[in-house]
Amino acid sequence: MLIDLFSTDYGLMSLAVILITLVMGVFFLRMFLHKMNHNE
Repeated sequence: MLIDLFSTDYGLMSLAVILITLVMGVFFLRMFLHKMNHNE
């Protein structure tokens, strides 16, 4: 399964989507926490 993930085109696109989703999640989490702390 890992060989398919890193060697095929659909595997690489899936990996890219997973990484983009994780980066967006971290970005939004930090942004929301920052806005909640500075809302006072």
